[in-house]
Amino acid sequence: VQLQASGGGLVQPGGSLRLSCSASGGAFESYVMAWFRQAPGKEREFVAGIGWSGLTTYYADSVKGRFTISRDNAKMTMDLQMSSLELEDAAVYYCAADPNPRSGTYHQTCAYDYWGQGTLVTVSS
Repeated sequence: VQLQASGGGLVQPGGSLRLSCSASGGAFESYVMAWFRQAPGKEREFVAGIGWSGLTTYYADSVKGRFTISRDNAKMTMDLQMSSLELEDAAVYYCAADPNPRSGTYHQTCAYDYWGQGTLVTVSS
């Protein structure tokens, strides 16, 4: 499975940005998918996750109400709509796929076998 993240860029605080992750190979429709981010000097952290059907979503407390995760299994894509961006949201954002999801592990980096290359989100005035 190959994942490619895109959509990063420079945005002002309060602005919006939409990230996309495209997958090739594998059984995308059966994977739990997620977005993580890593800011300079910090550990990679969970941002949002989505179950295989798209009906179940998970969010870090820091992004709840501002970010929306979605997926299109037919297109093998996953998006992250980010709104009301804050300075603290600046990071490299990674998409990830978990082909063997287990209950309660969606927020753990170790649960994900496949990672995209990352896309940089810069929030600055």
